[in-house]
Amino acid sequence: MTSKKIIVIGSCNTDMVIKADRLPVPGETIIGGTFFMNPGGKGANQAVAAARLGGQVSFIAKTGNDVFGKQSVELYNTERINTEYIFSDLKTPSGVALINVDSNGENCIVVASGANALLSKKDIQSAQKEIESGDLVLMQLEIPIETVEYAAELAFQKGIKVILNPAPARTLSDRLLKSLYIITPNNGEAEILSGIKVNSWESAKKAAEVIHAKGAKIVVITLGSMGALVYENGVFHQVEATKVMAVDTTAAGDTFSGALSVGVSEGKSIVDAVKFAAKASAITVTRMGAQSSIPRLSELATLE
Repeated sequence: MTSKKIIVIGSCNTDMVIKADRLPVPGETIIGGTFFMNPGGKGANQAVAAARLGGQVSFIAKTGNDVFGKQSVELYNTERINTEYIFSDLKTPSGVALINVDSNGENCIVVASGANALLSKKDIQSAQKEIESGDLVLMQLEIPIETVEYAAELAFQKGIKVILNPAPARTLSDRLLKSLYIITPNNGEAEILSGIKVNSWESAKKAAEVIHAKGAKIVVITLGSMGALVYENGVFHQVEATKVMAVDTTAAGDTFSGALSVGVSEGKSIVDAVKFAAKASAITVTRMGAQSSIPRLSELATLE
């Protein structure tokens, strides 16, 4: 299948990762971790995932005029991502994330947003022609919510499908939800959006109905090792997760979102697109790091 153009709008960071046996409690210092740096940021991770999995990707973002920002753009170019609309701020540093990962693959993350927090409506206007040339817009919430809302409404009015990965978790306006073709919350994000604690397939179904009623056309709730719940046109579908040994869950959700956008852009049904995304994210959790763990299309055959 031939994929159509995917416009990813979002954040790019440099991840500084320490892997240790366990995560520290407040006030505690843990000795003996392993350190490495990795390009990251939800927007960038999703752009890279979409590109590696066969998508034609343009990335709209903002970096600082520093070594982290310049290295990031060089890396995206090697992934064949269109970087023409990655803006550079002369006064603000690029985004940085500090990530701790334990021996079970669980993580905790602190992000210094830097230039990501300055991606503005004006930047979206500067990239408007590129957005309007796309078939699908993919966004997350590590950039200002006003920018997300503006871009979503712009795309929606032009008949362009909008996929939102609502992470980090926060409440969203009904106006934004009405602009969405697909929303992809995890269980915690679904709880914030619906007011329903999500800890089972049944509670996920109730949450999906509430989120759909607020405006999102299709709801896909990711449930970690359980899989994903799809709600479309009043029908529920359960997509089981691929069973793997998790090493690091960083970027699993981003890989899922990027892969989902590729599946949708290729004309797959939402269920088939979610199955494709679940396979890609399953490979991601078997590896350390963010972008370094994202698979290429050829690798998905190993999970057949």
